[in-house]
Amino acid sequence: MWFGIGVSSAAPAAMTTLREVVRADADGLDLFSVSDHPYYGDRLDAYAVVGTALGATTRISGLVNVTNLPSRPAPMLARTVTSLSALTGGRIVLGMGAGGLWDDIARLGGPRRSPGEAVRALAEAITLIRALSGGGDRVTFDGEFYQVADLAPAEAPTPPIWTGSGAPRSLAVTGRLADGWIPGHAADWLSERFRTSRPLIDEAATAAGRSPADVATVYNLPGRITPEPLDAVRDDEGRWIGGSPAQWAEELTGAVLDHGAGGFVYFPPGGPPGEPMRRRWAEEVVPRVRAALG
Repeated sequence: MWFGIGVSSAAPAAMTTLREVVRADADGLDLFSVSDHPYYGDRLDAYAVVGTALGATTRISGLVNVTNLPSRPAPMLARTVTSLSALTGGRIVLGMGAGGLWDDIARLGGPRRSPGEAVRALAEAITLIRALSGGGDRVTFDGEFYQVADLAPAEAPTPPIWTGSGAPRSLAVTGRLADGWIPGHAADWLSERFRTSRPLIDEAATAAGRSPADVATVYNLPGRITPEPLDAVRDDEGRWIGGSPAQWAEELTGAVLDHGAGGFVYFPPGGPPGEPMRRRWAEEVVPRVRAALG
């Protein structure tokens, strides 16, 4: 199980972000997550945040949620994550996305890909990154999107690879090649997105000779954590809105036991109220869930 917290990539919040990661590490959380939007000048580079925060901590792992693949070519991304792994004792998870916001990517100088091209590039990137990690023979790869010649792979193992896939073809890539899936739009285990998407991952995993259990589902989870119980923890459309630590713990424990959830990354509401909720997540919700799961 992974229990994590989302942090801001906003440049003005840089020192606050670092303090939050250090606190999350001290609280025993497994993961911190930061978004990747390199085309915005008021955002910090996601991998700069991860590298700096990992250098200030000892236990917690870092995740870019998710890496904007068209702006970070796979061979260099492989070097980045294996270097971070070697420097931190393996405390890195590789989140990958096929791409989106194509106008912004093009402004940055990246390629503008069709949906089919983006999915094929994602599959190539996962394959190449695995080849360029974990030691072994030198790598020559002549793909549609990536070409490398006679490269020595890094000795560091491939980190866990999670995707933010949404469309059917990219979900199939996740099932065949990835270690985890992060449902988009804060979808949870009772959402239509999960009910319609997860079977496509499982079918692709099985067809590739893998167990569907090899692909964890890790949820980005917003919501309030309140001192007292709420009368309703979901809205009229069934979306999770939060509740007391005990209500959260009951819901998340059920997500694991009844729906096979593999982890949760908590995103508190923005602004000053977020800090008390971060504390309740780390100190009251997560320990309850861990105790219930044994």
